[in-house]
Amino acid sequence: MIDKDNTKPVILVTNDDGYFAGGLRKLISLMRKFGKVVVVAGEQSMSGMGHAITIKTPLRVKTVTKEPDYEEYICNGTPVDCVKLGEQVVIGGKPDLLVSGINHGSNASINVIYSGTMAAVIEACIDGIPAIGFSLCDYSHHADFSHVDHYVDEVVSRVLTNGLKPGVCLNVNIPPVHAGPLKGIRVCRQANARWVEEFDSRQDPRGVDYHWLTGKFENEDLSEETDQWALDNQYVSVVPVHYDLTAYEMLDELKKWNL
Repeated sequence: MIDKDNTKPVILVTNDDGYFAGGLRKLISLMRKFGKVVVVAGEQSMSGMGHAITIKTPLRVKTVTKEPDYEEYICNGTPVDCVKLGEQVVIGGKPDLLVSGINHGSNASINVIYSGTMAAVIEACIDGIPAIGFSLCDYSHHADFSHVDHYVDEVVSRVLTNGLKPGVCLNVNIPPVHAGPLKGIRVCRQANARWVEEFDSRQDPRGVDYHWLTGKFENEDLSEETDQWALDNQYVSVVPVHYDLTAYEMLDELKKWNL
């Protein structure tokens, strides 16, 4: 268990691309300026796993590094498993902040539903831990993170100073460096867009069918209030997210059904 004191915040860091991902390494380096850092990351990529948890196989945590103010561990579970183990087993209590990422690829709009990066954030949020997910809109394994420092630092410092309301976490997406200079940060709502999915169906050499999921992202929500508009126009998008999925606008309508 990490030694907690009152002078430095304890920051739990995880991701869904695996412990070897460049985005995770970048986020670790930035977080070490803010406090004591504990990394619990997956031993393999868990992209698109959403809020999955492991219940059928044992979870194992391996120590990679253990030094003053910095500890790193590898877990064989999902991003949500990493958060649970990080809090309950490694730290032995709640960290002051959870940061997840930096994801290789966008988690704007509907992607937040599928994202392992944001699932880790939402899991921490459920447990009352201030939490932020960071994503770079570049899916390359060799993505360039050189331009993200100021924006990550700005969001993290504001959350550490101001906190977040209970039940609310942040989804932060950053345009890629090759798209041009960034214009700043915009607080947005999630765009009402979706993936139109197809399957590329083939046969293996034995004549057995198999299928690859493919598709394209469609966005007909052109409002300038959305995260997708912000990203398309070279702004960093910050969307407040909550895990309460109740459609409050339908409560009164459903009550009229006399169910």
